Amino acid sequence: MWSGIFPAVTTKFTDVDKLDHAEMERCFSLMIEAGCDGLIVAGSLGEGPMLSHGEKLDVLKTARSVAAGKPVLLTINEAATREACMLAKAAAIAGADGIMLVPSPIYHTDPRETVETLRAVTEAGDLPVMIYSNRLAYRVDVTVPILEELADDARFVAIKESSDDIRRTTDILNIFGDRFALFTGVDNLAYEALAMGADGWVAGLVVAFPRETVAIYRLMKQGRHAEALKIYRWFRPLLDLDVSTYLVQNIKLAEVLAIGSNDRVRMPRLPLSGDRRAAAEKVIADALATRPELPSF
Repeated sequence: MWSGIFPAVTTKFTDVDKLDHAEMERCFSLMIEAGCDGLIVAGSLGEGPMLSHGEKLDVLKTARSVAAGKPVLLTINEAATREACMLAKAAAIAGADGIMLVPSPIYHTDPRETVETLRAVTEAGDLPVMIYSNRLAYRVDVTVPILEELADDARFVAIKESSDDIRRTTDILNIFGDRFALFTGVDNLAYEALAMGADGWVAGLVVAFPRETVAIYRLMKQGRHAEALKIYRWFRPLLDLDVSTYLVQNIKLAEVLAIGSNDRVRMPRLPLSGDRRAAAEKVIADALATRPELPSF
């Protein structure tokens, strides 16, 4: 269960700001059909924080309906641990296969608080947990010493490593071996992390380019690094769109051009416009015009 390509899927809305379950079913199915290994809904740097608990659980149910038995994780990134525990319990009842857990998105917890928060939410949900460590976005770093404290609880099964320091990947593998499944969470460091031995990739641009993302992962795992690198070099300008304040708008625009979806977002976000939209469109259009033929894998 804890390896491969796990898309951090986008949430689709109607033109009156309701959840568009039909479009989510279509888009999520494209990723499953392309060979993705699981789905993660309500992403914390995406539009998860703009969804009510009820909406998050509804998106989870939609994802489960098309996942073909593959795991579906709900992201939990509540400001208060109490609310995070409530959502973890609800996720378990709704059938989530696990949760991706952000320690604290608002208050910057110290190491003791980080450990206690992660333990409390995990105990409440009693589900497998992928810890999301992103010191750049949240200023809370789940360090190696913190992982050592948590290693005694088997429910902590994976870590999404987004420190932006590729050396951390090697540190975790050297110290813990296979105790934690290690996923990279930075699109434009994915090849590097997989080359260092990461088990999986929580991916962003995969929602518009699922076959290319799956190809890179599988080729890397087959030791066909040169073939994977060729695709990755083509992919890099697109992957850079994920490392941006406007990642949601960028990715949804890629979905417009690559899979015929829409770029509706929930306020305070607005769709890209002007020079920013033109720049992103050019990156996506250039990539579509030079899309590589994929090898068999």
